[in-house]
Amino acid sequence: MHPCKAASAAGLLAALMAMAVVPTSVRADDGAVAAAGSGAAEARPRAREAGVVIGSLPTGPLNAIVDVDGVAVGHVTVHEGDSVRTGVTAIVPHPGDLFAERVPAAIHVANGFGKLLGVTQVRELGELETPVLLTGTLGVWQAADAMVGWLLAQPGMAQVRSINPVVGETNDGFLNDIRARPLRPEHVVQALQSASTTDAREGAIGAGTGTVAFGWKGGIGTSSRRLPDARGGHTVGVLVQSNYGGELTIAGVPVGRHLPDPASVAAGQAAHAPSTGDGSIMIVVATDAPLDARQLQRLAARATVGLARTGAAMSNGSGDYVIAFSTAPASRRRPDVPLQAPAALSNEAMDGLFVAVAEATEEAIVNSMFRAGTMRGHRGTVPALPLEQVLPPLQQHGPR
Repeated sequence: MHPCKAASAAGLLAALMAMAVVPTSVRADDGAVAAAGSGAAEARPRAREAGVVIGSLPTGPLNAIVDVDGVAVGHVTVHEGDSVRTGVTAIVPHPGDLFAERVPAAIHVANGFGKLLGVTQVRELGELETPVLLTGTLGVWQAADAMVGWLLAQPGMAQVRSINPVVGETNDGFLNDIRARPLRPEHVVQALQSASTTDAREGAIGAGTGTVAFGWKGGIGTSSRRLPDARGGHTVGVLVQSNYGGELTIAGVPVGRHLPDPASVAAGQAAHAPSTGDGSIMIVVATDAPLDARQLQRLAARATVGLARTGAAMSNGSGDYVIAFSTAPASRRRPDVPLQAPAALSNEAMDGLFVAVAEATEEAIVNSMFRAGTMRGHRGTVPALPLEQVLPPLQQHGPR
């Protein structure tokens, strides 16, 4: 079981009030592009700020995927009128030339009802040669095309005739007018160019702008874990785009049983999101541990342990994917070097990383929901996870 340390009732309320999320809706209908956004002006803490501690391993300084040295994240939120609620999130593995200095990578498919572009080449070659983009389902091809155009224009790319863009998605079609396909090249370029090694923002931002999880507002979430020096001292970071369902469970407590149906919370609105198990999740895993593609495949599979702990149904209509990569310089691939011997851990040294990725995935998902505020959009309203009802059952169960 995973420890859940809940603060006193007064402390929980204080945490909720202290962590105000300032909305910075981005209007793209007037040509503006920005790299910020949130769904509501309510107080929305991260899990640990509300007293909920998942797992036993320590986090990195920001408790985010960017705790892995060199990894950068960029978000652009696209908010147009009453019907467009979407965006794009970029995950950049290292600040160098990724096409010339590729990172070992693997992709695990838990359920394949989705549109993950670039998967076959990653599986065949075991490497990433582009950043990873996340967006809404019908924005995948615009995102890929824009990133390819941006990459071809970079220095040293004049003779390149083939690029394998990796773009994942979840369906944001309830809050977003998905058929309008509002994602534009400038949104993608801005997400890539604004990517920062300190960006740990979460909630209804970037690719998580229009997502729904367990019938409540989902979004972007992130978390990290650092192994003790005796176990290698490596860091594992996770970023998720949550848009799926099941029976919500937090730190081993089935809190979904204590909550009202999200439909009743959205009563009085024109419509509400269905709280079925259908939906998807994208999980991006980064580590500084020297791993090869085979080991990264094993690590990616363990991320679904954290997903399962949240009560995921992985139903027929769900696309559940994990993209894992290593940033270790000694493990990178260089196409112009014929003979290479990339470094890799022993199989016996993987156990700590398995624990780390499961814990970080679970907490990243919880953070994605804790941080996302209520949002109105194309087909109605999706309420924020009611933390005032979530936290008491966790406090009642105490440390686990």
